[in-house]
Amino acid sequence: MTLAELEGFLAERGLPKYRAKQIFGWAYGQLAESYDAMRTLPAALRERLAVELPFVPYTTAREVRLAEPEGETVKALFETPDARHVEAVLMFYPDRVTACISCQVGCPIRCTFCATGLGGLERNLTTGEMVAQVVALARRARAAGRALTNVVMMGMGEPLANYEPTMKMIGILNEGAGLGFGARRVTVSTAGVVPNIDRLAAEPYQVNLAVSLHAPTDDLRTALVPLNRRWPVAELLDACRRYVGKTGRRVTFEYILIDGMNDAPELAEELARQLRGLLCHVNLIPCNPTPAGPFQPPSHAAIERFAGILRDAGIATTVRWSRGVTIAAACGQLRAEHEGGAGRPIRPARRTPAAAAAAV
Repeated sequence: MTLAELEGFLAERGLPKYRAKQIFGWAYGQLAESYDAMRTLPAALRERLAVELPFVPYTTAREVRLAEPEGETVKALFETPDARHVEAVLMFYPDRVTACISCQVGCPIRCTFCATGLGGLERNLTTGEMVAQVVALARRARAAGRALTNVVMMGMGEPLANYEPTMKMIGILNEGAGLGFGARRVTVSTAGVVPNIDRLAAEPYQVNLAVSLHAPTDDLRTALVPLNRRWPVAELLDACRRYVGKTGRRVTFEYILIDGMNDAPELAEELARQLRGLLCHVNLIPCNPTPAGPFQPPSHAAIERFAGILRDAGIATTVRWSRGVTIAAACGQLRAEHEGGAGRPIRPARRTPAAAAAAV
């Protein structure tokens, strides 16, 4: 619930609205794990809330950790009450702590290099299920003596295909009575749902937009990101230009580099041509290899050559080396391992009618 919804919920039951801010403060400011911890609430109210408004009952099916030179990476696999599995990753850096969360169980986009896409879409996550991931990772960061500073929606699923719950989640994170999480510390990633890029530009939240591009030409991008058949590169980039024009905010383009597939110098030149004049930044991400496919990262020299062509053309470019390769931190890998096991395929998606309707 948003703060306003919680106030309404309490008022309908004859309870004072001010309790809503107390509850938000405990749940998000103090990261309370149960109503029992909310000591400023009357015991009778705590008991009633536990029955009528329970916390999202995630359990942690698995957690893996890896200490890396830049900091620790923690990947959690949460299990929902209906026995679905959702991934979230917590990344510790010297200057920030980032939570990468999921918005769907599975994904409708079916990018060919992504372990999540292999299983298709099972269902959307609710707002509460997304918020619960952030809270769980914020607790995990606090236990390590750090505070969560950034949230990126780059886990399982397509945020702009689960639009309303995603926007509501951002509003809850942004609420000053709770986490007070600035929208500029939230990044929404999309594979290119063009109509909802335009919707996002009109939202009051100044979130960051990241677009998973991965190729500058239609033939190649369609092979990697089948959604390109619906909204080709030119339409997607036009939407990005409209977004920049309306918001004044820079767009980040994510480009996963795959050896022998999209790392050729001429593709870097074409990408530079397509992005020239657009307020943007390119994140080059060497492919995180998965057991599910033949995709491998290019050589270090090939990566630097690709980046150099973009930089020479005046395109702001960084190379973002993958975190947690050895703990299956790429999207969908841990879920695939947990559900399929070594040598066995991930289970087929169990699509509900609502999930099918939400598929892009």
